Amino acid sequence: MPRRQYELIILRLLNNNETCTWGDLKKEINRSTLSIYLNRLINNGYVEKVKFNHYSITSKGENRFLELSQNKEKKIVLNFPPNMILRKRNYDHWILWTLYHNSYCKWVDFIGDPLNINQSSLSKSLNLLMEKDFVRKENKQYRITELGLEEYSNLLKYYDLDRQSILKAESKRIKEITKRTLKFFEKYRIDKDEMKFRFLNILLKLPFEKIISPDSVIEEEDFNKIILFLSINHPDKFPNYISPEQFCKKFNIKQEILDYYIYLIAEKKIYAVKFFTLEAENSKYFFHTQEKLGRMLSIIVEDHITKLTYLNRLHAEKTDGSFKLTLDTTVNAILDEICENLFRNELRETLRRFLPSYINYLAYKIEKEKKLVEPSDKLEGLIWHEIQILENQKLQFDNIKEVERAIKLNPKDPELYYSKSKILIDKNQFNEALALLNKMLEDFPEEEINIQMKIAYIHKEMRNIEAGLDIVNNLIEKYPKNNELINFKALWLGYMEKEDAALQEIQKLIEKEPNNATFYDTYGEILMYFENYKEAIKKFQKAIDIGDEWYFFQTYIKMGLCYKELEDYELAIQNFEKGKELSAISLTDKNTKQKWLAFAEPFIAEISQLKDDFYKE
Repeated sequence: MPRRQYELIILRLLNNNETCTWGDLKKEINRSTLSIYLNRLINNGYVEKVKFNHYSITSKGENRFLELSQNKEKKIVLNFPPNMILRKRNYDHWILWTLYHNSYCKWVDFIGDPLNINQSSLSKSLNLLMEKDFVRKENKQYRITELGLEEYSNLLKYYDLDRQSILKAESKRIKEITKRTLKFFEKYRIDKDEMKFRFLNILLKLPFEKIISPDSVIEEEDFNKIILFLSINHPDKFPNYISPEQFCKKFNIKQEILDYYIYLIAEKKIYAVKFFTLEAENSKYFFHTQEKLGRMLSIIVEDHITKLTYLNRLHAEKTDGSFKLTLDTTVNAILDEICENLFRNELRETLRRFLPSYINYLAYKIEKEKKLVEPSDKLEGLIWHEIQILENQKLQFDNIKEVERAIKLNPKDPELYYSKSKILIDKNQFNEALALLNKMLEDFPEEEINIQMKIAYIHKEMRNIEAGLDIVNNLIEKYPKNNELINFKALWLGYMEKEDAALQEIQKLIEKEPNNATFYDTYGEILMYFENYKEAIKKFQKAIDIGDEWYFFQTYIKMGLCYKELEDYELAIQNFEKGKELSAISLTDKNTKQKWLAFAEPFIAEISQLKDDFYKE
């Protein structure tokens, strides 16, 4: 009997049973032959001895078994997807399923029964899968890649498959990856189970194949070292830390490679897993959304933000200020809880700096399918625009100490105080900002409107919405000819979801000043907020036709969002790109630009994907 036949008999028995004993195998093959071929299969990694006198097939052995089966003179039929997958005409899923359950397939396997994929669709699907590195082609044979295994695990979730099938698929992928890491652990003496688990928990979510490209200079072992660096420098390990320099010296990796790929993973978002960085005492610690710490932090923060929203809405009608929560008090409550349960208390001030951006991340993640642009966005822009221009031109202050030194040198310059209040608000120190602005009312009475509008804005941020509107109404009563104040009121009413009142105010303004671009832009924003996208586009376009304003990069992005909602993707992308182009030459501060570009860029990527899906169909 040919050698392959002995291998096939042993592998078939092991493939059909969880384990086999020597006695089980000896029933099919004589002792001396069995000894030779079983040892050969073990040495090649196709079979493993799981315990005394018990042998099991490996995932590599499963592939070898399928390969030998298909090469038999009496060819075994390929495994094809079940009906529940074939019912949905998704050729990508059909192909991945078939490749996963067979060691390789040829072109003819997909165009024949039972798949019967037409050649044009097959060519398109295979090319797309190969572009995404889910499938590779070698000698006219198609095989699933490491990335393809991950994608296969994901696609199972779309179907009503039993949990055991999903677990088996994921188990196979994990088995392949963990086997390759054993030598890495041994080589670099990674012996603590906690570190091994954290390493694998990251590695399984960041497949090496996704990061390599034709011009890559990174090997898989170096990639594993980068994952190790992320695993070592975790918040749980604070204050222990290994610097990039120390790590590179200890683990023999070039620092430019480490720095570049840490940047790709943590900043460029090339993976679906979102990483966060905590900077403390010249050290950086990393954690991600899908680990225990990331999930628990998300739950705690969302719970407190929800509490803030619900209770303030519940008591919105009260005028005595009772039960009024603020973002400031909420951040303190979050810090109390997470420093007790998740992080070391020594990281408290680091976390205080980190939380505002984290809350913005959660808000965007949760709301990205809802209304992303509210009247309050424009309100904030109008309130702060002048001070932002001044900051770009001459007030480049990074912290309170710098601006306070400038105030000592020129105590009569109100713009310096505005700059200080802006820093305080960015740090969510609302009470301190209010105290500063109230003092400015005494020292700079000529600045009353600007100061009061900034005070109103802070009340809005603190969810004291009615108090902010009262300030606007009082200013209108005192300065009835100031139409900009009425514009603010229209935006404020829109923010309070009083659609009719908001539209009534802005219509009155346009009747007074029919050639004011800002008022038409406000009109469009209110219409957009209440999902009247077609009319909103008309108003935005009218604003652009009238003149050139500093905020028009935002107007184009808002039009892009409207077109996106109307599923006119070509015009959506055109307006997003125009908005990006204008933002590059705008004097608006960097944070505001980034905020608006964060609206545009994800949708450009999303719309491109939708177009690809459309043409694929």
